Amino acid sequence: MIKKLIAALLVCSCASAWAQAPAKQLVLIKAGKLFDARNGRMLTNQAILVEEDRIKEIGDAVALASHAPNAKIIDLTSATVLPGLIDCHAHILANLNDWSPTRDLRTSSPQGVLWGLHNVQIWLDHGFTTLRDAGEDDLAYGQLALRDSINQGLFRGPRIFSAGNYISISGGHGDVDPLAPDQALPRRPNIADNVDEIGPAVRRDLKYGADWIKLSATGGVATVLSDFDTQELSEEQMAKAVEIAHRAHRKVMAHALGADGISAAVRAGVDSIEHGTMLDEETAVLMAQKGTWLVPTLEVYQRGAEPGAMQGLETTEVEKFKAVMKFQSIAFQSALQHHLKIAFGLDDYPAYLDREFIALVKGGMKPAEALQAATVNAAELLGQPDKIGVLEAGKFADITAVSGDPLADISNIGNVIFVMKGGEIIKNTK
Repeated sequence: MIKKLIAALLVCSCASAWAQAPAKQLVLIKAGKLFDARNGRMLTNQAILVEEDRIKEIGDAVALASHAPNAKIIDLTSATVLPGLIDCHAHILANLNDWSPTRDLRTSSPQGVLWGLHNVQIWLDHGFTTLRDAGEDDLAYGQLALRDSINQGLFRGPRIFSAGNYISISGGHGDVDPLAPDQALPRRPNIADNVDEIGPAVRRDLKYGADWIKLSATGGVATVLSDFDTQELSEEQMAKAVEIAHRAHRKVMAHALGADGISAAVRAGVDSIEHGTMLDEETAVLMAQKGTWLVPTLEVYQRGAEPGAMQGLETTEVEKFKAVMKFQSIAFQSALQHHLKIAFGLDDYPAYLDREFIALVKGGMKPAEALQAATVNAAELLGQPDKIGVLEAGKFADITAVSGDPLADISNIGNVIFVMKGGEIIKNTK
């Protein structure tokens, strides 16, 4: 009898607590124009009903207002509303305005992470609620610590999916030791000069929590050691990296500018080609067949070719920026002609994010396609189509608004007046 009485009291107590639970605050965002990323079109007189961190409902503004008469109203009827934007080629640590070859040698891991915290706020302020970090030089994996700290709510910042230390041959694009042979630094664990050395390098990144594996298939431009037109990692090395990463349910991206390196990386099974600046017709066909993604990063090379635009570059690096620009337009046209899957990536200081959209449109994309590259396409590349990239019920309430219509003039994407990430208002200057 006593046990039954206690049970009854507990039920009553729980029922009372449930009855007293405060109602969830709903937020109704009224949109003058709303970008339907899935179909690449602009809708009018729409509204988004947000409950906690998710979109509860989306549709006709008048109808939604009647569903939630007590919701908090955010009036964006004079703006264009888009899904939270996604940058699939970011480098977040260190001073991103310093392009000198010794920058990373002069930056401690703690200082690099503090720079990273500063940098990701700029991405967020520009409406980018998700980033893919494309690898860092930090042996302590500061980018992963920053990712985890944001996920834990210690700091505001975009969602981050990150590579570890990009895997390179000795002297390749990823070997950060530019010193003379009698001053050389100890060999780093991201260096792999043969197939047998690939496993330890990949598994170290996996051990410490990398979401992606980054490979240097070719040399680079912003490097004094290597040539962008030279293949570095062999196809066998890259295939081994793909095998190990895919077995661990991780994806692989490959820095690849020269045609030989791009082709070898695609045959090896990488998931995305970064830059692809000398992509040829044959490899474009192969990428289309295999479904390999391209993240073209047009703006950073265009800016690097401008005299004095990037502080700290060596003369040889400036010359390489100019040289590689001879191939960029032809390669991008080939990518568009073969309907390659393309995702947005900057690879530069985040103040220049709007310039990448402009470069994509000047390169041949329609404004809607450029916006899709930074929304629905990017979400698919990251394996997150059920959570981000489109404004639909059940997705995270990641919402960006700009003044003006970016479909009429893509430069309007730089006029960010409102940012919400996971239901939290980050910016509201309307």
